[in-house]
Amino acid sequence: MLEYQAAKDLLKDKTILVTGAGDGIGKAAAIAFAKHGATVILLGKTVKKLEAVYDQIEQAGYPTPAIVPLDLKGATEQNYKDMADTIEEQFGQLDGLLHNASVLGVLGPFEHMTMSTVNEVMQVNVIAEIMLTKALLPVMRKSPSASLLFTSSSVGRQGRAYWGEYAISKFATEGMMQSLAHEYEDTNVRVNSINPGATRTGMRANAYPAENPQTLKAPDEIMATYLYLMGEDSKDINGQQLNAQ
Repeated sequence: MLEYQAAKDLLKDKTILVTGAGDGIGKAAAIAFAKHGATVILLGKTVKKLEAVYDQIEQAGYPTPAIVPLDLKGATEQNYKDMADTIEEQFGQLDGLLHNASVLGVLGPFEHMTMSTVNEVMQVNVIAEIMLTKALLPVMRKSPSASLLFTSSSVGRQGRAYWGEYAISKFATEGMMQSLAHEYEDTNVRVNSINPGATRTGMRANAYPAENPQTLKAPDEIMATYLYLMGEDSKDINGQQLNAQ
């Protein structure tokens, strides 16, 4: 799977929403999906970054994407419902959803955690995912074959000292994925999680400031598993925890 070679038209006629699409892995995934034929909905909080990704996709001659500026930290359930209605109205269905946006929080001893930071991490990494998924599932059920993909982490599968806030949020993400996968088993919606591994991103640099980023793979180098899980080659894969590296 890590050596998976995606067909050029793997995602032709599919509509896929990517959160955190303005930078890092989200940007790389959005471009990869578009390159393989998908119409990508770029969701993020920084319009300038989303517009840059939009321009890159359009200039490459891939299907014209759409932009949804939304700050997951402050968005309400009604915001997500309105967005789902707009997607259904404009595209008829949603074939893929990649939950990529996350915040790291503060690394440090459990006793030193502040509830304001804990609340922010949970809001972005868990509550927003719940609200967005809940709103978009009815639109995904209109697709003949939809893929719902959550982004996990190594610390979401095995806890680690000083990573409390982030690890707890990613364990919650894995639980959400497993619950949904069981609930939607034998339907047109498959649900899986992906651990991108150590990747050259801003979040990684914040977590490991002394690390040489050139020793890490760039986001566009880990896209094989993302493409596999979004395309029809993975239509029988459900409830699985996969790795991108």
